[in-house]
Amino acid sequence: MLYWHYIIISFLIFPALFFALWAQFKVTKTFDTFSKKMATNQMTAEEVSKRILQKENVSLQIKGIKGKLTDHYNPKTKEIGLSENVYGSSSMAAIGVAAHETGHAIQDAKNYFPMKVRFFVVKLSNFTSSLLIPLVGIGIMFWFLLAGTIWGEVFIWTGVGLFALGALVNFVTLPVELNASKRAVNELKSLNCFDASEISAVKKVLNAAALTYVASLAVSLIALARLVLFALIIRRD
Repeated sequence: MLYWHYIIISFLIFPALFFALWAQFKVTKTFDTFSKKMATNQMTAEEVSKRILQKENVSLQIKGIKGKLTDHYNPKTKEIGLSENVYGSSSMAAIGVAAHETGHAIQDAKNYFPMKVRFFVVKLSNFTSSLLIPLVGIGIMFWFLLAGTIWGEVFIWTGVGLFALGALVNFVTLPVELNASKRAVNELKSLNCFDASEISAVKKVLNAAALTYVASLAVSLIALARLVLFALIIRRD
């Protein structure tokens, strides 16, 4: 029965990967589409971000960075990084992205608990990720060469645990990203600088971006289930 479960899960990884690729295509296409829709008030993404921060009494630096869709908020340096096609742009796509990253800054300033959990889990995952492949490899070697010793099982299940930590990162990231998008839309509405069609454009951009996080979570959970079943099959044999 475990073999059949393993085969089924292995096949499920393909539609999950397709979904991830489609989600990435969707966010890029949606961003490009609404990059052509300019704000009627001609405010740039950087200016909108500053307005939101000022409204929420949050003081931090906003800087331009290289790349496309490389926008982020760094909780360590307390900086918002806006990419080249976002920083000085007045498009609704750029404004939506900037407002989303500003939403993360507000989360941090207001001690939003899920964000703190994500920050801790990411740090832990980054520290342990380099150990994942060696541990699983050593575990399999112990298992087959030394006739299933306890050390082989320890190494394999430690590797599974580390992989599960990576899946946990995606799990805790999703609500943080959704909350940042919700804050972004509410903040833009509260500024009273954008009409309903402009807010709708921002929502479409942020909803497309959210799909990428859903897809990442789906892929990581299926991959984790596949690894767990593999470990159980080895243990039984």
